[in-house]
Amino acid sequence: MSLHAKRIGFALTGSHCTLEKVFPQIERLVAEGADVMPIVSESVATTDTRYGSPERWLDRLSQITGKRALRRIAEVEPIGPGRLLDILVVAPCTGNTLAKLANGIVDTPVVMACKAHLRNQRPVVLAISTNDGLSMNARNLGVLLNTRNIYFVPFGQDNPDAKPNSLDSDLELLVPTIEAALSGRQLQPVLVHRSSAG
Repeated sequence: MSLHAKRIGFALTGSHCTLEKVFPQIERLVAEGADVMPIVSESVATTDTRYGSPERWLDRLSQITGKRALRRIAEVEPIGPGRLLDILVVAPCTGNTLAKLANGIVDTPVVMACKAHLRNQRPVVLAISTNDGLSMNARNLGVLLNTRNIYFVPFGQDNPDAKPNSLDSDLELLVPTIEAALSGRQLQPVLVHRSSAG
């Protein structure tokens, strides 16, 4: 499936150690001709970490997409009534965002973007990156795996020896997951082997 002219919302949340791995996928979408709308969580927009400053992430998003990243609830709410997107991607999707989506808590721009987009019965793709995917967040993962119009980038345990509850999506499968979701399919297999280097 061609992604040319597809309107793709791309939301980043605060798994800061994963952000660097996400940007090549955004570049890939733009290279394939997609119209990418960047969205960031408050954490990405305001938190300076050893992985990078907010200014660095926001500037890169602007350079790649040609657009300013949306970062407020009021800025993303029109996604629903305006039917602005064909698909919405959350990558990385933290455990916090996963839990809020599963429980209908809408207090961040990323979760509001998902809620607004889902009202149109259109696909949301989640690329999880969470240290509690097989513990506190396992039930939320189960809820969303069984929720209509939500699709997952295939994931696995990224470091089962040191972090046995941690789950991480294989971002190399992001674009194929988007293509499948636009056709109403979950890319399979959902569970994949992830090395500790992943």
